Amino acid sequence: MAKSDLQNPAFTDDDVAREALEAVRWPDGPYCPHCGNSDQDKIAKGKGKAHRPGLYYCAACNDQFTATVGTAMERSKIPLSKWLLAIHLMGASKTGMSALQLSRMLGVSYKSAWFLCHRIREAMKPGKYIVPGHRIVRHSLVPSRLTP
Repeated sequence: MAKSDLQNPAFTDDDVAREALEAVRWPDGPYCPHCGNSDQDKIAKGKGKAHRPGLYYCAACNDQFTATVGTAMERSKIPLSKWLLAIHLMGASKTGMSALQLSRMLGVSYKSAWFLCHRIREAMKPGKYIVPGHRIVRHSLVPSRLTP
């Protein structure tokens, strides 16, 4: 996600958002967050109409996972593109952002915006991460080893 403007396709297209999150989360290929398996021979991507996009299977622990497992976005019905846009807007705001303002900007209900705000604020606390190992620095996710 090099672009920082609001026209970034990751903010409007869920498939592009998923691919961007996978690239940030797994730069060396997917690994199982349940057992830590990184052997690409034992990780299979779900294919066909019966599987949702971004679903992986781990043969080592026989479990399913996606790029959102273990992140602030886990177990959420809100589209990933809206999550990334909310993270960008809250990270770029100097004075903070209310749930009401976020609901108007994203076109979601106040309840959904409140949920987003609380999860993102919790993940922005010191020692916590939105995506494990990455912090928000100047509107983008950066590996935490690169931040002071």
